[in-house]
Amino acid sequence: MPQAFETHADSPTHEQIRELLTRARTIAVVGLSDNPSRDSHRVSAYLQNQGYRIIPVNPGVTEVLGEKAYPSLREVPEKVDIVNIFRRPEAVPAIVEDAIATGAGAVWMQLGITHDEAARRASSAGIPVIMDRCIMVEHRGLGA
Repeated sequence: MPQAFETHADSPTHEQIRELLTRARTIAVVGLSDNPSRDSHRVSAYLQNQGYRIIPVNPGVTEVLGEKAYPSLREVPEKVDIVNIFRRPEAVPAIVEDAIATGAGAVWMQLGITHDEAARRASSAGIPVIMDRCIMVEHRGLGA
């Protein structure tokens, strides 16, 4: 099982982030918008172009970036390597509970999103957590 870490408590090293991004293949993006001008769409399109399988999780859309969207993480029919969260901090605890219930490999809260209690909950379940970082910026910076 990967080592659990949180950016605010146990900042992951560049090597830990590189390993996570190298190992991951499937990323469920909670809050992925079908609007190309939204950050969630731009970041997900970039990740898709880098070879990741993107699974949109948004009850308001049926398809994004050519992929079927699911109303909730619990309805995604396969295990995901990273749950990438583009939702307000108050929505994070429920998403983390879904990530734990579905056996997600890691939880990634995008830039500007933190929730220490939810991060501790995920970490205690053995799920690595990254908060307040952009997965696209980290991917570009590491050359993963």
